[in-house]
Amino acid sequence: MSLLVLHDRDGRATFDAEQCRAAGAALHEAYAAAAPFPHVVIDDFLDPNLLRAMLPGFPDSEGRRFFDRHQERFKYQIAPDQIADPALRGLLYELNGPAILAFLEALTGIEGLVPDPYYIGGGLHETRTGGHLSVHADFNLHEQMKLERRLNLLIYLNEDWREVWGGDLELWGRDMRAYEVKVPPLLGRAVIFATDADSYHGHPEPLACPPDRSRRSIATYYYTVPRTDGPARTTRFRVRPGSGDRSDRRVALDHFIQDWVPPRLQRYARRLNPFR
Repeated sequence: MSLLVLHDRDGRATFDAEQCRAAGAALHEAYAAAAPFPHVVIDDFLDPNLLRAMLPGFPDSEGRRFFDRHQERFKYQIAPDQIADPALRGLLYELNGPAILAFLEALTGIEGLVPDPYYIGGGLHETRTGGHLSVHADFNLHEQMKLERRLNLLIYLNEDWREVWGGDLELWGRDMRAYEVKVPPLLGRAVIFATDADSYHGHPEPLACPPDRSRRSIATYYYTVPRTDGPARTTRFRVRPGSGDRSDRRVALDHFIQDWVPPRLQRYARRLNPFR
């Protein structure tokens, strides 16, 4: 039995707001008490059979652009308007709907959540063999909407995923000594977590899956009116102890300029950034 149920209403699969709200409220204490930052891991978040039926509609990433740098490699992002399959595209739209917002608000206690109609950084994700995503904290402000990012929802789409292939999501504490939570990316499993300045997460080890397999997921993000007038922050990568990870020096210098250079001089200082 899945946590949330999609109902067929005139040929469209939709969530029921009251059922979603009740399911979120039941998990609120577990979410709030979780370490290293508020989060919850939910098996069978959606019906695995429903997700399994959608898998053939996952778009082919061949020929698409992907991230290929030290911090994130062989990672593809696919927006809803690039998805031909109506069921999979419809699910993404429904994850931005009012019933899911009711679930997330009850789960987290955050009021006034706003979905992202632009799917900036979200949609479908796919990482191929050898790919990874280094440990990081996400950007904090949506450029178009001028809203503060508060939550990530990830739903995994990997059937018969083997442990030796890796790809586990890791949640790290602010001291970056070691990961505190490790989540294998299994079909139907969801992870929901707060996206604060120190919500460090990633799947930093290169994938060891066969070339005909990949790590796939749905990613949707949620926002509120900004709580403070603090500066905008882009994605900030961290270095794991004893690893070959590299920090993003361009981002580090941008943050230094933002924090320490007078506002009138910041544009000029960024032009001089040698890592851009």
